[in-house]
Amino acid sequence: MDQIAYVNGSFVPMSEAKVSILDRGFLFADGIYEVAAVLDGKLIDNASHLARLERSVGEISLALPETTGRIQEIQKELIALNNLVNGMVYLEVTRGADTGRDFAFPKGVKPTLVMFTSVKDIINAASAKTGIGVITVPDIRWTRRDIKSVALLAQVLAKQAAAEAGAGEAWMIEDGKVTEGGSSSAFILTQDDVIVTRQNSSAILPGCTRKAVVALAEERQLRVEERPFTVAEALAAKEAFITSATVFVQAVVSIDGKTVANGKPGPMTDRLREIYVEFAKASAV
Repeated sequence: MDQIAYVNGSFVPMSEAKVSILDRGFLFADGIYEVAAVLDGKLIDNASHLARLERSVGEISLALPETTGRIQEIQKELIALNNLVNGMVYLEVTRGADTGRDFAFPKGVKPTLVMFTSVKDIINAASAKTGIGVITVPDIRWTRRDIKSVALLAQVLAKQAAAEAGAGEAWMIEDGKVTEGGSSSAFILTQDDVIVTRQNSSAILPGCTRKAVVALAEERQLRVEERPFTVAEALAAKEAFITSATVFVQAVVSIDGKTVANGKPGPMTDRLREIYVEFAKASAV
């Protein structure tokens, strides 16, 4: 059965979902995207994703064609139309299609809004039980990484390098420190039980799952330190893990082929994953 997508006000079969070749998302990567997880047919932490969407479009002076309230309604309609139980909803908004290819913002052009769903069993993913390996690559991205831009070529190359190395993620390195993963936030647990993750700035994307995990850890009186860390610190750590909307909390068991601790997911990572899943289910809409 053909999946249903949403394109500029209409629900259409995925095979018929189309936008103009003059769309600025295609020509200039002039657009913003979000991915929200779905558990048991409900959206997870969606208010955080929609708030980040509003911030990102604001940073590039791009008006949303619908209110965030309406966007959530569309997300829910798509979930229902596709009978989605577990997976994710992708949405993208671009500056739309003009009559030609000019760099300056066009006038009188309506933004493009597209959405679609995909199936993924995040809870029971095999990698959640085994952990993943990561490789390190230079961070070659632009300096406004806090904007969730569709311009993802650097991340594509990083993730491809990881795939070719048999790894599950790539950690990007700048000035000797880990910034973040190709599609995730990076964490370590030090030998004195401090959870460390880089502080929010223009150097990283403000991860929604990262934000929730930090808050949940602090609520439980766990020690959290927001600062950059090196690969050497990660290799010397008790545990390492990543967070994202599509993996929740996932252990990192090796870095560039070198084992982290005993090479297995650690108790803190497992506990934080459990806590996040409890939060996700309780806050789902």
